[in-house]
Amino acid sequence: MWQGSVVSIHIAKQAAAPMESIPAVRAVPGRGLEGDRYYLGTGVYSQKAGHGGREVTLIEVESVQALLDDVQNAEGHRLGIKLSPAETRRNIATSGVPLNHLVDREFWVGVVLMVGTRLCEPCKYLEDLTQRGVMGGLVHRGGLRARILSDGVIRVGDVIRPKLG
Repeated sequence: MWQGSVVSIHIAKQAAAPMESIPAVRAVPGRGLEGDRYYLGTGVYSQKAGHGGREVTLIEVESVQALLDDVQNAEGHRLGIKLSPAETRRNIATSGVPLNHLVDREFWVGVVLMVGTRLCEPCKYLEDLTQRGVMGGLVHRGGLRARILSDGVIRVGDVIRPKLG
């Protein structure tokens, strides 16, 4: 069984605003992370029913590091894309968590129970806000969208683990 952790937490008050790194945040079922654009209804996709599954998004710091190490252009030259976890526009950066395996599975982020809803594939909008090559570099490792099942505060350093039974 795996066990990971919360490396950083990020919110933005509105679409395209820079993500702010914070030490803790309240997770609210059906709404999202308190103070975030989707909680406030000001995100790019807020008008979609259920925010398009955007109550919370997670990304592995290992995927962010891989952008620097692995992404190559068509000629095979390493692009060396350097992004901070906040620049990925995901809410929670994790370490040691197999996010792709959590679709349709319940898991704990500290005291908060969540369920993975679908992969958070990168989009052109993300690439426009960051840099060329990000979209291709994050295909199938752009993170996870999740629904919040229980109210509680998530903190940097919290343990992330699967729900057993």
